[in-house]
Amino acid sequence: MREIHSHERRQFEKLFKQEKIDQFEDRFKILEAFLQTEQHVTINSLWLILKDKKINLSSEFIEETLELMCRFGLAQKNRFDNGIVHYEHRHLGQHHDHMICTKCGKIIEFKDDQLEQLQSQVVSAFGFHMLQHRMEIYGICADCLKSRERLMPLMSARQGERVIIKDLVGGSKARLRLLSMGLRIGDVLEVITNNGQGQIVVALDFHRYVLGRGMSRKVIVGPQD
Repeated sequence: MREIHSHERRQFEKLFKQEKIDQFEDRFKILEAFLQTEQHVTINSLWLILKDKKINLSSEFIEETLELMCRFGLAQKNRFDNGIVHYEHRHLGQHHDHMICTKCGKIIEFKDDQLEQLQSQVVSAFGFHMLQHRMEIYGICADCLKSRERLMPLMSARQGERVIIKDLVGGSKARLRLLSMGLRIGDVLEVITNNGQGQIVVALDFHRYVLGRGMSRKVIVGPQD
């Protein structure tokens, strides 16, 4: 990896000077900080890394430099499901995909040769010429699974999660309303929409149900094991 990063530094210097990009020294400091982390960084997280190194550069300048690095193929820009832009190293000839934890936001890189071969076979079967691709798998990481509560109100379940109704609480009126909707203890729900505010949409047996946040507090669920 050290050799790869040395090559990237040389490429950065060659391309930025060749294109007469201004403030080269400051931009090179951004590259150095970027290469020293193996994480996916945001503009703000890279700004904090630089600040810890006593390098004071504006977030606008950092963003501009990262965008230039993307243009020259030294970095790659990702906008995952939460909408936040992350930047990662782009090493030529290397490809990987991502698993994203919807609870803590952790991004896990992975590469599977069998999966890559299968994708090539699929596109070939359709007579399709693949130029590039990416896979993003959303779920809950191992650390978050360990700390996850066994019972929780439906409003706390994550979008895309499958949960089992364990109890209906809130008095007889609330229970009757939920039962009249068709929700019963033991039902397995798929959380279709839950962005942390407003209504929650769940699916059960190919039917969609819309619950307000107040009503979703009265549905106690557990993870589907």
